Amino acid sequence: MFTHSDVEFARIERESIDGVRYYKAPGHDQLVRMPSITSVISWRNRDKFKKWRAKVGEEVANNITRKATHRGTDAHTLIEEYLNNSETFSDVLPLSQYLFKQAKPTLDRIDNILCQEKSLWSFELGLAGSVDCIAEFDGELAIIDFKTSKSPKPREWIEDYFVQCAAYACMLYELKGIMVKKFVIIMTCEDGEVEVYEERNKKKYIDLLYQYVTEFTMAKLKEYG
Repeated sequence: MFTHSDVEFARIERESIDGVRYYKAPGHDQLVRMPSITSVISWRNRDKFKKWRAKVGEEVANNITRKATHRGTDAHTLIEEYLNNSETFSDVLPLSQYLFKQAKPTLDRIDNILCQEKSLWSFELGLAGSVDCIAEFDGELAIIDFKTSKSPKPREWIEDYFVQCAAYACMLYELKGIMVKKFVIIMTCEDGEVEVYEERNKKKYIDLLYQYVTEFTMAKLKEYG
């Protein structure tokens, strides 16, 4: 059984504008719309994805993206239910069940869960997003992100994942004054491997986060100006 020390966060709404997801968080005297960290990262990688789609073709790209999205969403659902000590689980495709079951020994290293799938935001960063999990991993408080993949990725390929974790860490500290020790990516893969990537150098990725946000903001100001 997993222990929960739930931290409450206000519910905020989401909407999409010109393909960018925005969260409507309460401001001082008005509603403030802040882009999601995932949208900022997607924007940063837009040229890379355009080249990939052109290389493989639209139909193949759409098929791969659709399958990866379903795989990830369903595996996340089972992981959330497991960490919530559920006795029943959602009916999902066999692949997602497989990815979840092989990850269970790694998930058992999680405890003292503060929240799962909660929307956070930062007025300092002008960002918002939905964090997978904030909990202790191997006894240390961490931002934990769950990923699915065909096979483990080289560490140098997952910079964006740690930047995303850095955003959630900043949001958590701004909203609740709670500081995490590390970022953890748990990647469960179709080839049978479960890879855990840990990062303690928070400053490195917070600095990169500010770079990402600045580039996105300047581009949008130019676009709408």
